[in-house]
Amino acid sequence: MKPQSDNFECCPPFDPTPWDDKLFQWDKKRFVKDRVLSLFYYPVNFGKKIIRLIHLIEDSDGKMEDWMCLSDHTSKWNMDIYAAVDKEIYMASNVEISGTFYSRVYEGDFRNTDKWCADFTQHLKEKSMELEKMYMWYTTCPKCAKKYGKNYVVIIAKIRQ
Repeated sequence: MKPQSDNFECCPPFDPTPWDDKLFQWDKKRFVKDRVLSLFYYPVNFGKKIIRLIHLIEDSDGKMEDWMCLSDHTSKWNMDIYAAVDKEIYMASNVEISGTFYSRVYEGDFRNTDKWCADFTQHLKEKSMELEKMYMWYTTCPKCAKKYGKNYVVIIAKIRQ
């Protein structure tokens, strides 16, 4: 059980600089995957699933890289989550992701997600990039976002070249 004091930090502070308006390559980047139940795109058991993945990672003496957990909203009823890891994780669904990616950082309330996605898509068009797959990286839980006073969300898109 996590301590509930105001000083407890479950999500590390996020630095948006390395992720804002960046183009990068992933070559077989390792992730562990799980599925989250959603209700009209609102995640219901995200916390429970990410804690499960963290325990699997720790039990395998692995590390979660950059505390990155990508969300792929596959429907309004579920989403897949991908936690970045440094090695294969025992008893987990291990996947590798490769390709050219573009990322952009947004800040604010989750209610702005539609606006952020529209802005991101427009930005890709202006840069003559073609979207193949879009992921959301919610960098902190709601409690830590409130604690830090910032709620950063990174949109990471695999692009066609």
